[in-house]
Amino acid sequence: MADDKEMSAPVMDGNGNDAVTGHIISTTIGGKNGEPKQTVSYMAERVVGTGSFGIVFQAKCLENGETVAIKKVLQDRRYKNRELQLMRTMDHTNVVCLKHCFYSTTSTNELFLNLVMEYVPETMYRVLKHYSNMNHRMPLIYVKLYTYQVFRGLAYMHTVAGVCHRDLKPQNVLVDPLTHQVKICDFGSAKVLVKGEANISYICSRFYRAPELIFGATEYTTSIDIWSAGCVLAELLLGQPLFPGENAVDQLVEIIKVLGTPTREEIRCMNPNYTDFRFPQIKAHPWHKVFHKRMPPEAIDLASRLLQYSPSLRCTALEACAHPFFDELREPNARLPNGRPLPPLFNFKQEALNEVYWYSVEYKEAMQSLNLNERKPFHPKPISTEKRAGEKPGEWDSLRK
Repeated sequence: MADDKEMSAPVMDGNGNDAVTGHIISTTIGGKNGEPKQTVSYMAERVVGTGSFGIVFQAKCLENGETVAIKKVLQDRRYKNRELQLMRTMDHTNVVCLKHCFYSTTSTNELFLNLVMEYVPETMYRVLKHYSNMNHRMPLIYVKLYTYQVFRGLAYMHTVAGVCHRDLKPQNVLVDPLTHQVKICDFGSAKVLVKGEANISYICSRFYRAPELIFGATEYTTSIDIWSAGCVLAELLLGQPLFPGENAVDQLVEIIKVLGTPTREEIRCMNPNYTDFRFPQIKAHPWHKVFHKRMPPEAIDLASRLLQYSPSLRCTALEACAHPFFDELREPNARLPNGRPLPPLFNFKQEALNEVYWYSVEYKEAMQSLNLNERKPFHPKPISTEKRAGEKPGEWDSLRK
């Protein structure tokens, strides 16, 4: 904690977690590299989220009128905060932005970390609930727009920042209702996964928990986020969770009802140390029967490629971005239903471009005759590094046709 030089000494903050309307907290920012220090004051306006971690509240900066979100968590003085460390390393249009942070103390000497972030007014969960309350399904253009941006954010996190979110769900995806820009948030469970190092398996909210976690795997990969994203995609298409398990065991039952009983090889791929193979033999439910009859085959195909038992068979986030399901977003004249332009979708940074895969013409032709019941890994044709040499980022239309 001593390394957090840009932070001032902890400021007094009267009531700990009681961030009520009108409560004002002041701190100083700047002071690094010769920059002048300046006082910044925030007035809490309303609580927008609560949990075991603490609270998130909407606040207004009194100096410039900017609205921000402040996540306030109890800080153990013995350790650094992992969420803070990870958020400092990330800078991407589809990842919520950390503006700055400060500590505050209470009269009982409790220490709180305050993460000041950009404010985005809605969550994917509330948008989905809005359509559900109206007995409508989310329009397909928004399903494509939101999930594409989720995959793009994950692609950055997994390949550039090296971060696994470990709790991706609609509640942790922010949506700007005007621009329809999407940002992944809440990195309280996130971690940089190191091969060979064990991690806890009891992680991720139940409906979105990858099967290898249910099987107790401790050496998993970022593909657990891909499973979660597949569950989110299916939920937007269906209007309700695909695997609504009531507990950990029932969660596996819900998955088996769709994917069928995993084979011994699939279980080995999920957790090599799992030895209890006593499962009722249930056949996989055809994917085209999971969704309604008018569902585009590309949507069904993408869901089937994300929701695979074997983690290595799930497509990567970048491969998902290149999937034909998102072709509509790549059309030169693509617009929002109200005629406004789409949010930024293709302004890739050079680091990400180095990982981008194009799907080949042959793959697109094969899609037309694809058997949706077959489970095959999606591996589009890679672009050679020679072709990329000398290209400027602006010359790439990235994943456009």
